[in-house]
Amino acid sequence: MSPIIILPSPTIPPPTTLSQPTMQPQIIPTKKSQKVAVIGAGAAGLVATRELRREGHQVVVFERNNRIGGTWVYDPNTESDPLGLYPSRTIVHASLYESLRTNLPREVMGFRDYPFVAKKDDKRRDSRRFPDHEEVLLYLEDFMSEFGISELIRLETEVVHVGLMGEGKWVVRSRKKDRNVAGDDVFNAVVVCNGHYTKPRVAEIPEEDDFFVDFNSSPIFYEYLVDDTMVASLASPIYDEYLEKDNVFVPLDSPPSVDTCVVDQTKAIDLSNPSNFFELSIGVWPGRQIHSHNYRVPDPFCKKVVVLIGSSASAYDISREIATVAKEVHVAARSTTNGTPTKLVGYNNLWTHSMIKSAHKDGTAAVQDGSLLLVDVILHCTGGWSVFYHGRISLPSQEEMMSDVEAFYLTLEAAGVPKRYTHNLGNCQFEYNDWLAAECRSSPSQEWRKQMYAANRMNRAIRPETYP
Repeated sequence: MSPIIILPSPTIPPPTTLSQPTMQPQIIPTKKSQKVAVIGAGAAGLVATRELRREGHQVVVFERNNRIGGTWVYDPNTESDPLGLYPSRTIVHASLYESLRTNLPREVMGFRDYPFVAKKDDKRRDSRRFPDHEEVLLYLEDFMSEFGISELIRLETEVVHVGLMGEGKWVVRSRKKDRNVAGDDVFNAVVVCNGHYTKPRVAEIPEEDDFFVDFNSSPIFYEYLVDDTMVASLASPIYDEYLEKDNVFVPLDSPPSVDTCVVDQTKAIDLSNPSNFFELSIGVWPGRQIHSHNYRVPDPFCKKVVVLIGSSASAYDISREIATVAKEVHVAARSTTNGTPTKLVGYNNLWTHSMIKSAHKDGTAAVQDGSLLLVDVILHCTGGWSVFYHGRISLPSQEEMMSDVEAFYLTLEAAGVPKRYTHNLGNCQFEYNDWLAAECRSSPSQEWRKQMYAANRMNRAIRPETYP
């Protein structure tokens, strides 16, 4: 038996009939009540909990944070490793930047039977059609209160292990934030709602002398002080090995702390402060690197030359915001194919480029369009690696899935689309959603929602600098 996975449809009534309903939890008895664990109290976890309780199940929700909301909880703190690859780094789960607003209308984002209605009479709320992240969090808290879910949630409780026992039972080991001792609970099923982007994806940048660095698996240089002697360590995310730069082994029983890392013999750097991101050198290229997961505010980029890699929503938002304080911002993306750099209209210091070709010891980065940039910071707006789970609905056999994959690759090849866009749903987002709903015996998305989504996407393409 596999853990149950519930994938709720975030849908609502047409915008012409929006009103905030008053609903009490509706219990629909099933043949047998089960004890079910839900891991995560974000949007998916909250809806899964409501639906499970409607079916008459006994639900316990585990949430490691001190409040519900998942990815919509803003945390100004960042990880001790700005690229997010160091094995022993301080983990921060939030990825929101301070200025973030939704890039979808609130009507499209709301749940089917609980509309995301603007509360214009409440001065604390953001009534805009494209609200800020705090408004989304408040909406989720309203949902929790409306359906009486809070009593089922164990806040500041992290799940550290899930294991299959005999007779189809699952043991869930959890630990309170203020305790080292873990406790076990037994459930009939487990619903995993903790997201699927768990590891930052960073760009692969060749360095000079044909030394190729894939930051997703290659070594990272850190500098620290050992017995009053400066040592640069080579920390591999895979093998957790620590070597000096000149390949002399440093017999360390544990890695050096990167929460406070000494970068010279007179200055210690507190890496919990975002303004100190740029005190860590990574790889042969001497500049500083950060993943957008650890971006919060533009201040640390003041008067710096920044190369931002990526072309999706976060890259768009962050590049424009950084341009207000940086000396220069250069956006490099594989999807940009024009042969020359292009200065964006309305900006004196923001250019788009094709992808970075190589990085060099003198601090320069060569671009495929022929540009040679002297760069202070490389910012990776490149998303994360996906981790998927399966559950109530049986998966096809491996042979069937591989056959489908090969057939899909042939369609990509025929359309001239690179394989790297395999998981880019693009125009087929709702087609996939409706297929998934059918598999779960749920209703498809409403036509008005699809039309609003399409119109919003077109508006973004036509008016990129004034959207939303």
